[in-house]
Amino acid sequence: MRVDLHRLPSLDLLRGFVAVGRRLSITEAARELCLTQSAVSRQVQALEEQLGTRLFRRGHRSLAFTAEGERLFRSADAALQQLQDALGAVRERARSRPVTVSATIGFTGLWLLPRLSRFQARHPGVDVRVSAHNRVVDLRNDGVDLAIRYTSAERAPPGARLLFHETVVPVASPALRVGALEGPEALAGLTLLEFEKPGYPWIQWLPWLASIGWGQARPRAILHFNQYDLVIQAALAGQGIALGRRELVRPLLEEGRLVVLDQLPAPASSGHGYWLLQAEAELRPEVAAVAAWIEDEAGQEATAPLHRLLAE
Repeated sequence: MRVDLHRLPSLDLLRGFVAVGRRLSITEAARELCLTQSAVSRQVQALEEQLGTRLFRRGHRSLAFTAEGERLFRSADAALQQLQDALGAVRERARSRPVTVSATIGFTGLWLLPRLSRFQARHPGVDVRVSAHNRVVDLRNDGVDLAIRYTSAERAPPGARLLFHETVVPVASPALRVGALEGPEALAGLTLLEFEKPGYPWIQWLPWLASIGWGQARPRAILHFNQYDLVIQAALAGQGIALGRRELVRPLLEEGRLVVLDQLPAPASSGHGYWLLQAEAELRPEVAAVAAWIEDEAGQEATAPLHRLLAE
């Protein structure tokens, strides 16, 4: 049966009573609670007055429970111990709560996951939970600590920090052995790998070709994918040419698994980039560590040399 909380004695009074009851000593209870003996004595007396009964029999340098005091002590001691255990568990879960990072599926697979081992080596005690999806989330309501979002400076949310801008370049597997692309007719025997993303013409082939003056090009075929990482997987498999987000595929370029087809003219910048958002103004230490690591990795991305990025 629920009891009105306003009818319960103060927790401070019960804590003082239990501290005295555990040792049957006001002096030792005062030492544990970091209070004076008179303060602890007043707590016990105040509780006795609220209950209308004596809880201790006081003798010369001795203290003993009354029947009512012993009954209350057994319940109060167990209740406070249970409360202490629950508070400890809550604190432990708060300390060990993983840092949740939200990002798109493509960004997660191509940029975030390949780098996570470096974070784990630097911070082995911090657990990270990666939430990869393409929908926009409410950071606080969805339990997300950090989010990486793809947008322009004009549409970036307040407080968002730019990680790096985006550069779009055509890429292919070296096994595809794409020859010199000196004009739109050179695409006649090639397959283009298309990312179906309405509203983003700068990463779709037909608008991209039109932007460099190759709108009349007629490729052999166009393969369509609904996820960007699938486009890159198809390029790695030698199935065609993809429009590569160079900052995301840089490791693949540096490893030589993809090459940039630099014969094509460079289109104008899209003005988009990747931005870091945080749910709270004051970050838990482990969240701050993940945020700092992401920004450090992004800074290395922005300043990394472009050796081995261009097709020979």
